[in-house]
Amino acid sequence: MEKFDTVSPLDYRYWDEETAELLSEEARIRYQARVEAALATALAKQGICSREIAEEIAKAAEQVKAEEVYAEEMVTRHDVRALVNCIRKRVSDSAKPFVHFGATSYDIVDTANALRYKDSCEKLVLPALLKLEKTLIQIALREKSTLQIGRTHGQHAEPITFGFAIAGYVNRLGNRIKAIEAAKDGLEGKFSGAVGAYNGSSLFIQDPVAFEKSIMQELGLKQCLHSTQVVAPETLLDLLNAVVGAFNVLANFSDDMRHLQRSEIAEVGEAFEAKQVGSSTMPHKRNPINFENVKSMWKAFMPRVVTFNLDAISEHQRDLTNSASQRFVPELFAALVSSAKRLNKVCEKMVVDKKDMLRNFDKSRQGIAAEPLYLLLAAKGHPDAHEYVRQKTLEAEKTGKKLMQLVNADEEAKQFIERLSPQQKELLQNPEKYTGIAERKTVEVCNYWKTQFRI
Repeated sequence: MEKFDTVSPLDYRYWDEETAELLSEEARIRYQARVEAALATALAKQGICSREIAEEIAKAAEQVKAEEVYAEEMVTRHDVRALVNCIRKRVSDSAKPFVHFGATSYDIVDTANALRYKDSCEKLVLPALLKLEKTLIQIALREKSTLQIGRTHGQHAEPITFGFAIAGYVNRLGNRIKAIEAAKDGLEGKFSGAVGAYNGSSLFIQDPVAFEKSIMQELGLKQCLHSTQVVAPETLLDLLNAVVGAFNVLANFSDDMRHLQRSEIAEVGEAFEAKQVGSSTMPHKRNPINFENVKSMWKAFMPRVVTFNLDAISEHQRDLTNSASQRFVPELFAALVSSAKRLNKVCEKMVVDKKDMLRNFDKSRQGIAAEPLYLLLAAKGHPDAHEYVRQKTLEAEKTGKKLMQLVNADEEAKQFIERLSPQQKELLQNPEKYTGIAERKTVEVCNYWKTQFRI
């Protein structure tokens, strides 16, 4: 089947070989087969089957492909039994009884999912996010002193630096990376049977809990303290929420960068390739397509957090109301990885226009002095500094005069202005210096996360 015959855009537009290796349907079958192999190894350790039989089953499990499993499922009408039959076809008659011995389907399915999602985080999600985190740190440190007007409610606020703005995303993404690291290590597997009470395994093993533990150790997974037919859903839900949280950060960052590329703002830009086209009809257009793509991808996948929470509800020891919806979970990981790679690529070539940042700052230069002026006047004893400065800003707007020009000519304010230090007076005349500790904080944040991740 050609990729253009597929239904999901993740397959025909955003497909990635590295991602497919872990998140494709072929990968799902491969991970389930790995759990079957681990079961055989544990059976051999218990002396229930020979080591040779376990090795035979493990070798057969490695050879199974999704296509044949699906063909077999057309006969069995049961996906896991189809997998079992495909393994059984490859082993000797003496080994056949020990394929899937004592297991229920979701001993295999939930354990394989936990293992696959853990590996996906370690090999795909975290490397992509860490690479982006490193790039953002580089931008933040490079632009730590680049003057930018801060914005709240879409309006000019107080001065910051562009590096400080980026450092905010460095910190947010760093926290989400930590959350994913913790959550993937919390994923659990099970081998407790059809209702979780070890009914089947207790028939032939004296300590079925220890037997379950040996299978999880073989796979490198945590063991459930308690399970029903399925693993308790909260550990996976913790991971999915952490992944969605990281996606939120990427979408928010993309939104900010997209707005900063507006023609009337023009503070940052995406580097365009030589033959790249921005519009099918307007040759001059240079659209922020990469940032827009990430925001759009987030819109498609963030709402799935509702489905993830709905999947946490299963009646009694198990029902099938999550069996179809959970098959879409890998798409979230694939979408996040795709978006992180896209953002890293565009951020590595991000263009920062310092002249336009200064131009935008200058639009509010006079008003910016209002906050430090009010605070300094209040500190020197002015009885109603906030209202005084508010009235003077209105007068400046009406007359076209500079705020400090009006204040310096006002006898009422003179006694307070005279008490200011030379440095304070200079700051009121040069509000571009009113950036607080933005530069220092940028370095502090970046150094913290560089140390945390050794990047």
